[in-house]
Amino acid sequence: MAKKPQLHPYADRLSFERLLLLIATLIQYPGIGSPDPLEKSDKTQHHNALEPLQTQLQQLAQSLGIVLPPDYPALATIRKDLQTLRDYHILERRMYRWGYYLGTGVMSREELKVAFNALHSHALYQGDPQVRQIYHTLKQRLKGLDLETKGDFFYPVRAYLNRPIIDTDPEEMRAKGKFRQTLFQSLDRLEVAIAKGQLIELYRHQEPYQRQTGYLKIYPLQLFYHDIAWYLLYEEAETPHLYKPNQIQHLEVERLDRFKSHYQILQESGRGQAIQRESLKLAQKLMNTGWGIFLGKPEEQQLERLGKLLPQLVKVRFFPPSTHFILEGNRRHPNQKLSPGSQDSNGNYTYVDYQVKLPQRSFNEFSRWVYRHMSTAQFLAPEELVTKHRQEVQALAARYL
Repeated sequence: MAKKPQLHPYADRLSFERLLLLIATLIQYPGIGSPDPLEKSDKTQHHNALEPLQTQLQQLAQSLGIVLPPDYPALATIRKDLQTLRDYHILERRMYRWGYYLGTGVMSREELKVAFNALHSHALYQGDPQVRQIYHTLKQRLKGLDLETKGDFFYPVRAYLNRPIIDTDPEEMRAKGKFRQTLFQSLDRLEVAIAKGQLIELYRHQEPYQRQTGYLKIYPLQLFYHDIAWYLLYEEAETPHLYKPNQIQHLEVERLDRFKSHYQILQESGRGQAIQRESLKLAQKLMNTGWGIFLGKPEEQQLERLGKLLPQLVKVRFFPPSTHFILEGNRRHPNQKLSPGSQDSNGNYTYVDYQVKLPQRSFNEFSRWVYRHMSTAQFLAPEELVTKHRQEVQALAARYL
């Protein structure tokens, strides 16, 4: 006599839909069940991660037009379903007190650890307020994984230690009583404008390089961190005396904190990513050609883009002990050339000549780098920089007389 087939616990439609709704909730709302860090709760009571999971599951069912019985599913039922997901290794066999999520998304655990390290460095050292919030959220969710690895997961194996010299996080500024109205308050809207190519209006309230202050109409192209601060790369809506329809206008870089919080969208639809990418590509080409992030004044940038303003050969001779550091940097600039001089009895080079072709707009930034080496550097060409360096050295010496 044939055995009666054994029904699966999810054979009926209601149970099957409940399990799929649970999986869909975990996929669409990673971290569901995590306690809200902004909510004050009684620390004597244990946080129940199942309650928000239950609520979200019921809301998802309603949005999909699936009718569930009143107060269904019960917390005990969800707990049983979660155990089923553990049995099939859809969930791991560990605590999810800080929020439920499935696996690590598109990354392996090792890849997630590398990404989490980068996020930690970005949040802590570069002071990005949005990344800082995301980092703290993920750290809360990943507590169980860190406990499982005995603290190995959260250890910052990699870090980028450059720090901004200005305040970046509005919440942190408020907490310190040093709040300033800057563009850092509008990063979320600024990112949307970059992605869509929206025309926006900002207000530049300070400018140490004697450029225009006041209201600016621009297309923001990219946010980037460089050396000491966060910067905005943008294209002017119209460059005076240079405006031509369908042509990339003047490209410029400005530090974020030099903009006030004023933010107005002038063109909601945006010009699209194709044009944005074209402008960004040109700006990156100018940066690769130059030294640093200054892209030049409108007239000289226009001539450079037209190939009518060619880079000049710059040559600096470095002496010991700087020779060791100069020779180590074989990738400081894509067009550089290193020429070691003769060697002394100990095998050390008596000098190293550093050559690079740069547009004149980059001379100041390049000179500041050379000046770090004080008495162990000497400009050889062009004569303009030779004279300027001699004058700077004489002015410095005069201060000590």
